[in-house]
Amino acid sequence: MAGDTRAETLKRLKAGTGRLATAAIKSLDAEHPWFRDLPARERSWVGTVAQAGIHAFVQWYANPEAVQRGAAEVFAAAPPELTRSVSLQHTLSIVRTVVKVVESHSDEFASPGAEAELREAILRYSREIAFSAAEVYARAAESRGAWDARLEALVVDALVRGQVDDDLPSRAAALGWKTGPTLVMVGVTNGPLGEVESAELRRSIRRAARGALVGIHGEDLIIIARSDVDLDELSQALLVNFGPGPVVIGPTATSLVEVARATRAALAGVEAAPAWALTPRPVQADDLLPERVLIGDESARDRLLALAYDPIAKAGGALKETVGMFLACGRSLELCSKTMFVHPNTVRYRLKKVTELTGWDALDARDAAVLSTAFALGQLRESGRAPL
Repeated sequence: MAGDTRAETLKRLKAGTGRLATAAIKSLDAEHPWFRDLPARERSWVGTVAQAGIHAFVQWYANPEAVQRGAAEVFAAAPPELTRSVSLQHTLSIVRTVVKVVESHSDEFASPGAEAELREAILRYSREIAFSAAEVYARAAESRGAWDARLEALVVDALVRGQVDDDLPSRAAALGWKTGPTLVMVGVTNGPLGEVESAELRRSIRRAARGALVGIHGEDLIIIARSDVDLDELSQALLVNFGPGPVVIGPTATSLVEVARATRAALAGVEAAPAWALTPRPVQADDLLPERVLIGDESARDRLLALAYDPIAKAGGALKETVGMFLACGRSLELCSKTMFVHPNTVRYRLKKVTELTGWDALDARDAAVLSTAFALGQLRESGRAPL
């Protein structure tokens, strides 16, 4: 008799799958605002999953002891894009709703005396389907993570090489990058990193800068962080992720073209930093312009000329001559004034004008070194003998 009762219940379930699917969709629409807000295409996907879940339950109920793949196949009924538009939490809501609908109709579909047995079967299957949902989303997250990692590596590599082609903005956008104030930091990792250590480092960086692009090239660590918060505060928060040695911040950037330039400037800064014994940590790439010139960084040469030499040369008068003579006299006001036959205060006044024009103070030892390099480059350029 038990077999006949079960067969009768199964027959009723098979006949009522359409009604159960319709009831499940109505319940989702009534109880979950997120479902009502979905576009029509996504709603149809959810409906397909709900209907597949009911069919899978009927198949499972027909032979619960057999090895069933129906639970996992429920989520194969809809395209993979569903896992992007519908969260795991919402998917579990779908499962609960489907189970609740089937359970609420259990007395209607169960043959007399089999009501409790059918309800128990529904509960057992609901656990299986919930685990299947979690498995599907875990696989989707793993696949998406692997794809994002490859895409991130391509984007960072392109920025390092300065190759900003037409495809790069869309690739960066796929990773969540948006145009805006961007911090570029370059340094080294804390020794060689394995896969686990690299993953933990990325998580640490993204806790401080959500959506940051991270490049790990050997022991070189590149962080490209788009943020609306104060970039100085952000750089301090990210500093702990770097190993020992110089950490260089590229010029403030907004567009991807500017980010590429800032990245290359920061990389050159890391290479050149050992030439300055008192390099701060972190240090701006523009504070290392003389050292970057020494390693053959052409962009640093052009920028140093534009910032520290050209404004003085264009100012006219005796400004350029005074700075050149002051530097040649070993930064001695007295010797410079005697050589030029002017009062020391005149030299001070002209040097103050240089600070106003360029931001570098010739009376400061470090700034004087910057200006000295800039003047040497300017004089070589004007001589016409050096290929500048």
